[in-house]
Amino acid sequence: MEEIIYDIPMSPNWKIIRPIDEGWSADKKYYIKDNKGLQYLLRISEGQSYEEESDSYNALRKLNDIDIRVSKLLDSGLCNNGKNTFRLFSWIEGVVIRKIIGSLSEEEQYKYGFDAGKILRKIHEIESPSNRLSWGEHYNKKIDRKIERYTNCGITFPNSKRVIDYIQKQRSLIDGRPQSFHHGDYHIGNMLLTPDKKLGVIDFNRLDFGDPWEEFNRIPWSASESIWFASGQINGYFCNEVPKDFFELMALYIGVNQIGSIAWAILYGDKEIKILLSQTKEVLEWYENFDQTMPKWYRKIIN
Repeated sequence: MEEIIYDIPMSPNWKIIRPIDEGWSADKKYYIKDNKGLQYLLRISEGQSYEEESDSYNALRKLNDIDIRVSKLLDSGLCNNGKNTFRLFSWIEGVVIRKIIGSLSEEEQYKYGFDAGKILRKIHEIESPSNRLSWGEHYNKKIDRKIERYTNCGITFPNSKRVIDYIQKQRSLIDGRPQSFHHGDYHIGNMLLTPDKKLGVIDFNRLDFGDPWEEFNRIPWSASESIWFASGQINGYFCNEVPKDFFELMALYIGVNQIGSIAWAILYGDKEIKILLSQTKEVLEWYENFDQTMPKWYRKIIN
């Protein structure tokens, strides 16, 4: 371990370095505690992927100026004599809310979902770089790629044609959509309940830029655990004024994500394939095989 981190500037002060094994990322992750009792999250990636002035790193640093509880980038660069990339984040103490959501009242579940929506709205205040492709051009390529991969992966699910037909019918909705910074994997499994009962957001490893509403493509993970949390996230994001066209676009983004997730799951084995197929079945039930655009679980509750 010492040979990987020895040239990270703050590492001489680290007293506890503990591996973290959760998650799908190829990064090596560590819990760090220094000689002053301060805690950090360290991520180390293979290869020289670090760029000091990259759009992603600049966007991450902008989070430091927003008053929300998220893992904030403190330092980054090359380590292990230039062989690896490191990123050092602030540590958020807490329990993954997915693990305890069932023990909370429906009102509490909704409240924390509402908070999650407000936090996401603030994340989206960080603008996308001006030199990116238009969202329509970028996402249409993504749709084509995901449908092709699904078609060729050798695993299918019932009524997938209905999902693809909905995607093809509604893909014009993405034209002219704005772009912003993305968390990239925004769901209940990447949120913590802190000791003072506040919501914190972690794991920006899949960060990107795109239509802010695309971030709701991961909401099935939250809705499977709590329809109250998922409903709260939508209502909190829009301050209880949900636009009429939102649900059509959310259904499109969820459909694309479900189609794409099957080929992705193959890389991780049978267990993940079964999880994603089960989720896709649930999504199809929520949307009546995509004959409707508002999921059955959504509740419009005014605080």
